[in-house]
Order: sequence, then C-alpha cells, then structure tokens
Amino acid sequence: MILNETYKLANGVTIPKLGLGTWMISDDAVVKAVRDAVALGYRHFDTAQAYANERGVGAGIRDSGVSRNDVFVTTKLAAECKNHKEAKALIDRSLQTLALDYIDLMIIHSPQPWSQFRQGEHFFEGNSEAWRALEEAYRDGKLRAIGVSNFEREDIDNLLKNGSVAPMVNQILAHVGNTPFDLIEYAQGNGILVEAYSPVGHGEILKNARLASMAMSYGVSPAQLSIRYCLQLGLLPLPKTATPSHMRANAALDFDISDTDMETLKHVEPIQGYGAANAFPVYGSPRRPQ
Repeated sequence: MILNETYKLANGVTIPKLGLGTWMISDDAVVKAVRDAVALGYRHFDTAQAYANERGVGAGIRDSGVSRNDVFVTTKLAAECKNHKEAKALIDRSLQTLALDYIDLMIIHSPQPWSQFRQGEHFFEGNSEAWRALEEAYRDGKLRAIGVSNFEREDIDNLLKNGSVAPMVNQILAHVGNTPFDLIEYAQGNGILVEAYSPVGHGEILKNARLASMAMSYGVSPAQLSIRYCLQLGLLPLPKTATPSHMRANAALDFDISDTDMETLKHVEPIQGYGAANAFPVYGSPRRPQ
C-alpha cells in the first residue's frame, strides 16, 4: 500500500511517498481533514505559512491519536521573506503555530515574492539569507530536513554554490500535461527529491478525454492515474482534499502504468488554464496572505 512506502532524503530522513496537501482548506476545517486522513493511513501533511492553516494542521495531528514521531509535517517559509532575521523569526513562529517541538521539513515557498513570481528577478541574495536561517534551524534540531519550492535550476544552483547544506526537496507544479522533465532530471541528479503539488492539475486535467479513456482501461479514475503517473516518475505527489472518500481513492494506487502509456501521458497537451486555481499562492497573483 502506497501509504506505507517511503522515499529517503539525502540526509537519510524517510518521507512518506504520498502526502495530503492542505492549500485552500481553512484553519478550522483542516483539523478534521487531518484526523480523517490519519484514520485512513496518511502520515504526511503539507501546509504553509501562506495557507493560514498551520494551527489547524498541528491540532489535527495532536488529536489524531498517533505518535508525533509517526507523522511527517511539511511547512513553507513565506515567499515574501528574503532576509535572515525575518526568516529566523518566521521559522520559530511556525513551530509555535503548529505547536510542535520540531518540523520534519521546511521549505522556501518560492524564489520570488508572489507579486513578482516568474517576472525575471531571482532574488539570489535574499534566498541565500533565508536559506542560511533554515540551515541554522536544521543544525539546531528544529527542522529535520530543509528544501525549496518552485525553484528553477538557477535558483537551486545559487543555494548549492553559496549554502552549506544542499536542498533535500524541490516542490514544484508537476502533473500530466505539465511535467518539467529537465528540472526534474536536474534535481534528481543532484540528490534532490521532487515533490509534485497539484498532481491532478486542480481538476482541469481530469477533463481530458484521452486521460479518461486510459484510466478506464486500468479500472481506475483519472485522478488515480494522474497520481500514479507522478509516482512512476519518482516524484512525491501531494493531492489536496478534505473529503475522506477522495483521500481513500487517491491512495488506492495498486496498479502500474505501462511504459507505452507512460510515454503517451508524458506528451499530453499542456493545460492552458486552471480556473480559480490561477490565484495566489500557487500561481502567483499579487494578493498577499492575511
């Protein structure tokens, strides 16, 4: 069962191969979502300072009845934080908000502030300063692993050149119809685990007739096929849902996609839009978190 399988990060820390994303689940609703997911066997939860639900994630874990050591928690340093002093304070704030003694993985949410996402500036110096704060917290035992999100090759190179600890994870948008193969290969070649957020393209990819037909041939849903695709690329998918039936289905992945079908999926036409999901924080509209 996929929920019992793990990857090993570069520092030896194990991380469950499938996680529950919590973007756009409110701080109150996420408490029950986490409890429900734990009851179904999930042990990996992904939140962020920008999601404004860290408190609820921590509460759900404490209420779940499982040992803290059996749960893997990821959070993300705000994309707007590009200096050492603020990063140190925000790391401690996440620990306090989650009400946990340590965080399993903390990552820089984006190389750019969301209002300037992918507009040309890489903020190399600011990311190095934020990374230095993560390195310090890692050495102090506050964080078991550290990484990045939405980083392109140049952004990773900056940390590899100027940091003392290499990123262990890069969490990126990756799904059928939008798979950045060059970036994935580069990260994996440097011992960086690639996590795939939005592995079902916020539902838009599920409208693809070719994907639906292929899923039917395996006796699975398009969402299950999409998540399995990511796993067979060596990625760690983070499907988001607060619905227990969807959580259960997303983890029912006991099938293999053939090599021929994987090649077909790699060449599915790109998605042109994500509807409401184009908004902050994943795709970089200028709206700031409250």
